[in-house]
Amino acid sequence: MSRGSARPDARVFVGTAGWSLPRAVQEHFPGEGPHLARYARVFPAVEINTSFYRSHRPSIYERWANSTPDAFRFSLKIPKTITHGLRLADTGALLDGFLDESAALGSGRSCLLVQLPPSLALDSSVAGEFLAMVRERWTGDIALEPRHATWFTAPASALLERFAVARVVADPVRAEGGEVPAGSSGLAYYRLHGSPRTYYSSYDAGYLAALADRLRAHRGGGITTWCIFDNTASGAAAANALELLRLLE
Repeated sequence: MSRGSARPDARVFVGTAGWSLPRAVQEHFPGEGPHLARYARVFPAVEINTSFYRSHRPSIYERWANSTPDAFRFSLKIPKTITHGLRLADTGALLDGFLDESAALGSGRSCLLVQLPPSLALDSSVAGEFLAMVRERWTGDIALEPRHATWFTAPASALLERFAVARVVADPVRAEGGEVPAGSSGLAYYRLHGSPRTYYSSYDAGYLAALADRLRAHRGGGITTWCIFDNTASGAAAANALELLRLLE
């Protein structure tokens, strides 16, 4: 039986990596409850990054699901033991454990994020076996963020397209071609880490306006789109996401 979830209608999911609410923006998240509940009253989605570093009990995922509306969506970063430790090879048991734990999110579990180490070059055989294994277990969205130049090539794009995996559009851009989506024709995934200072820098009004235009074009073309701000170290992510949401609405 598949552990995946039904594909949502084409929407734009704007959010941040984690649901921290810096003091400077807390007035935009009124009401009672934990940060996640307040966050989910404003944003339609969030990216869970803690799953990259450690496993979580199903009861934790269930609590997160119960803190959010039915339409809210989660993207989960798969464990670094899979991507960085074993480097995608022989990871079936670890993936099964991760999917079993996170199943408690229910229909909110929408996308899996695979972030590769900068040293991991494309090995079509290993990558193909890994993606085939994931697709046997998961029918929902998959986004892959490579950081080695070999993944920004025509063969890599064809491999990702074969398994309906979206190559992440990351900022800062890692290699030529990385500024545009590739792979899946039905999914685009943006991860904005902040530039020029990664994880710290805020994005200016011009950048966000141009980004909003791109996301509207994806939505108009029936492409489900995620846009996650990961410039969280200085608290800029929430403010940038709020402004982008305003521009889209």
